[in-house]
Amino acid sequence: MDEFIAVAKTSDIPEGKSQAFSVASREIAVFHHKGRFYALDDYCPHMGESLALGDLHGDTVLCSRHLWAFQLADGACVDVPRLAAETFEVRVVGDQILVRVPEAEKDS
Repeated sequence: MDEFIAVAKTSDIPEGKSQAFSVASREIAVFHHKGRFYALDDYCPHMGESLALGDLHGDTVLCSRHLWAFQLADGACVDVPRLAAETFEVRVVGDQILVRVPEAEKDS
């Protein structure tokens, strides 16, 4: 069974900002956009740049290296449709941001 792991408090990531966290041996970027939290693999699938360092632009994050845009909701790359950043389910319980970690990754 997959597990949700607390990564931060809601106050740790202000609206319009992001932060990377190590979760089950993965780097995951958490974004706060329009009152919601989104989690994506922190590494751009193109060149490995940290997506948490990118800028939010509309409903996307722009990779700081080549400015490729990734949808926050599903990780789809706007510029290169065959690429996508992996996404992770997020829940907010009280003031805690929880990210769902797939079982196979949690054990590795």
